[in-house]
Amino acid sequence: MRIVFLGTPEFAIPSLNSLVRAGHDVVGVFTQPDRPKGRGNRLSESPVKIAALEIGLPVHQPERIRGPEIIDQLRSLDAELMVVVGYGQIIPQTIIDLPRYGILNVHASLLPKYRGAAPIQWAIANGETETGVTIMQIDAGLDTGDMLLKAAVSIGPDETAPELGARLAPLGAQLLSQTIDELQAGRICCEKQNDAEATYAPMLKKEDGRVDWHRSATQIYNRLRGFTRWPGAYTSFRGQALQILEAKPLQKLGSSPRTSEPGLLRIEKRRLFAECGGDSELELLELQPAGKKRMRADAFLNGYKVSENEKVGEQN
Repeated sequence: MRIVFLGTPEFAIPSLNSLVRAGHDVVGVFTQPDRPKGRGNRLSESPVKIAALEIGLPVHQPERIRGPEIIDQLRSLDAELMVVVGYGQIIPQTIIDLPRYGILNVHASLLPKYRGAAPIQWAIANGETETGVTIMQIDAGLDTGDMLLKAAVSIGPDETAPELGARLAPLGAQLLSQTIDELQAGRICCEKQNDAEATYAPMLKKEDGRVDWHRSATQIYNRLRGFTRWPGAYTSFRGQALQILEAKPLQKLGSSPRTSEPGLLRIEKRRLFAECGGDSELELLELQPAGKKRMRADAFLNGYKVSENEKVGEQN
């Protein structure tokens, strides 16, 4: 089958590889333009671009997929099917109408739950214990198209977004191959989504990583896991930014009775704890102060001489 592939992140690579291994004719790979990255602002290629060039596939990087010249280019490729995996742009109806079999999307959630740009991150951040992959037929809405195949997986209690993504990516590739086989054989069944059950997973913002110490320790921990690698979990200490890289939630406060005060620090046997909402506390295991290297809690205590009446999260 002649296929155009549209994808950008590492999550999309197993799906691209599965199309090539299955013998499909991938006539074009569309991915996001190279973007400045890092302190040097050097142009960085997308993971999909790197993978496609290694395979020897033609790569296109339009700034806007909906531009008239890009639509003409897509039309000239005469694809029977298009596949989208985390491309990063909304696909207009003029493109949806081009291929005979439409456009398939590999979406990392059990739709209609977690429609949107960051389903893996928000599922973990919200404390879900199950998620999965849905192959859907793209329509003009935001992840509102008919569902073709689904598979569920459990989310580990300490699993981070990159770890879960690494498990879901090959599952998505497997489901994609199965869907295309069923589509070609005329055996595919479509299921409408129930819009009343829909939840949304918007694109992450830097502010999403700011720790609200009034949340429970478990809620903060879930957001830390979900927002690894970006925007992470950060707070402030002595007026400077402080990144929390590793932590552990605890349900009860320390041995001595005290009034819970969100953000208040507690030290016990060279271990560092921060009080949270819901009579809980978070053990801070690994931290990174602004301009410093990452460090374990005992090294942080040595370097900063933390006193027990100090707090995190205050804007000094």
